[in-house]
Amino acid sequence: MSASTTSELAPQTDPKAGGPAPLRLDQHIVEIVSDSGEGAQKAGQTFGAVSAKMGNGVWTVEIIPAEIKPPARSRAGASGIRVRLGSKPITNMGDEADLVVAFNEQVLYGRVEQGAYKPGTKILLENRWATDGLDEIREQYAKALADFRSQGFDVIELPMEEECRKLTKNPRLGKNMFVVGMLCHIYERDLDKVNDEVAFVFAKKGAKVIELNQQLLRAGAEFAKANLPFRFHIAPWENEKPMVVMNGNQALALGIMAAGIETVAMYPITPATSVSHHLGSVYPAVGGCLHQAEDEIAAIGFAIGASYAGKTAATVTSGPGLALKTEFLGLAVMAEIPLVIIDVQRGGPSTGLPTKVEQGDLLAALHGTPGDAPKIILAASTIEECYHFVILSRRLAEAFRGPVILLTDANLATGVSPFPRPPAKEEWFAPPLDQSPWSEGLKPYAWNPETGLSPRPIPGQVGGEYVLTGLAHTDESHVAYDPTSNQTGCEMRSLKLAALQKTLKPPKVHGDPEGDLLVVGWGSTLGAIEEAVDRLRAEGFRVSSVHLRFLSPLEPGLAEIFKHFKSILSVGISYNDPPDGPLMNEETRRHAALTVVLREHTRMDIDSWGHCYGQPLTPGTIYAELRQRLTR
Repeated sequence: MSASTTSELAPQTDPKAGGPAPLRLDQHIVEIVSDSGEGAQKAGQTFGAVSAKMGNGVWTVEIIPAEIKPPARSRAGASGIRVRLGSKPITNMGDEADLVVAFNEQVLYGRVEQGAYKPGTKILLENRWATDGLDEIREQYAKALADFRSQGFDVIELPMEEECRKLTKNPRLGKNMFVVGMLCHIYERDLDKVNDEVAFVFAKKGAKVIELNQQLLRAGAEFAKANLPFRFHIAPWENEKPMVVMNGNQALALGIMAAGIETVAMYPITPATSVSHHLGSVYPAVGGCLHQAEDEIAAIGFAIGASYAGKTAATVTSGPGLALKTEFLGLAVMAEIPLVIIDVQRGGPSTGLPTKVEQGDLLAALHGTPGDAPKIILAASTIEECYHFVILSRRLAEAFRGPVILLTDANLATGVSPFPRPPAKEEWFAPPLDQSPWSEGLKPYAWNPETGLSPRPIPGQVGGEYVLTGLAHTDESHVAYDPTSNQTGCEMRSLKLAALQKTLKPPKVHGDPEGDLLVVGWGSTLGAIEEAVDRLRAEGFRVSSVHLRFLSPLEPGLAEIFKHFKSILSVGISYNDPPDGPLMNEETRRHAALTVVLREHTRMDIDSWGHCYGQPLTPGTIYAELRQRLTR
């Protein structure tokens, strides 16, 4: 045990025996940070899953370095996870962390530099580096320790690795479960439930690995009980509904199966890849075909072929993959083939920030395909919506006979949160393929002049045979170069979006229907925006928000909603020029993608704010920006 700590370590007496009771809190934010490969993310996922199963609201955010294997003890290589838990539903990562477990001081610096902590944040720091064999490392550790304390952090040095060596020769591969044990004591987690979770997590590793990790778990809990003078109690939130706990990519995978989608073709790409991992473990058992194509282009081509055969398929990708799919996406629009494209957004352009979050693909999804290629675009705002929106996407793709793009992002992909267990519903599945004879004289593109919709011939239907083409064509699917046929085809394909928009409802306003400022968001920023708005409303500010799920077509009634507010501001994780930047004026300034879309749609003066640091927006950051605007 280190002799030098900011908080004096003392045995923790059981409150039932007369010791101090745990501090009761509504919510708390915990981080575990380490070098890549030390299991911090698995530790946080385990702790978060158990907390959710015990009735707490939970939201997790993975801290992933840009490099696959960054150098050890590097600030840029910080790897880990944030877990926010509370006594009510949690919808975002929150602001600065309250408690941090750090495996070395350098990765801790990486998070300090990102503003992740505040004065008073408790830091449980591995102390083995104080006696390292290299002078340079000992000096780095001592300097960092003094620096952290000067910034007001409550640093407690702990011999975590030394304690783990009592059970394993390789503590680097076991320290993460020791940390879970410490957190279980600190937050009063049920060790029996955690033991079960550990057995589930390591089920494929065998009984010996499970037993060792459970021993490390118990050792961590006993160590914390004997040495840490604080505990926290976060009551579960009252909810009688059965819940499930998963991340956004798991929800997408389950949504694919719940939608009755039998074929998924994809090429591995961060942060979408784990969708295929989840599908690969269960998809064959329900009759699904998971095809790993040789590249992104082949993946969408395979999916289009499967969809043409009658059963709507899906392809899953991220920004660079979406760019490669654009030509085939145009084919799906022109030939009117139902298709679900899931884009798990990351930072860009080019390779960009593969492991970081951004909402940068909206304009690419809308306009990236050459020519006029209208398509339906949805955006999931929660992990629960990741599940349900896949089902909705398939139904829309078939009803409107064309591609549907579902946008999620890295924040949703890796974040873990509970939501009500969805019951399986037969109507989610597509009906059996219609193989009855095609009506005589019915054209393969018998467009309804009022909706643009047309019945869809399925290969195998007698009399429904036609030549599929990506060329401009007539309603009989005959290649046509005359101006009338091309104009008619464009009109009919566009009319389908208008028909869909007529079925939609205006978005709900979060707050009062009129005021000084209306915030407009989309995607995973929902929870952070609404939390910031609620803080401001509690202070008496006249601010509200709306959150969009349909981005093409846009939800109706936006202009009517907007006119009841003095100013409109779009907020997102995407780039926009600062209004006071060099050379900036109304002619030179570039706005965020959502603002561009809203201005085009409503012809109203709409401002934009956000950033693309690769980090989720926090409610505190949004609160500060909105408050500044409201008090000018």
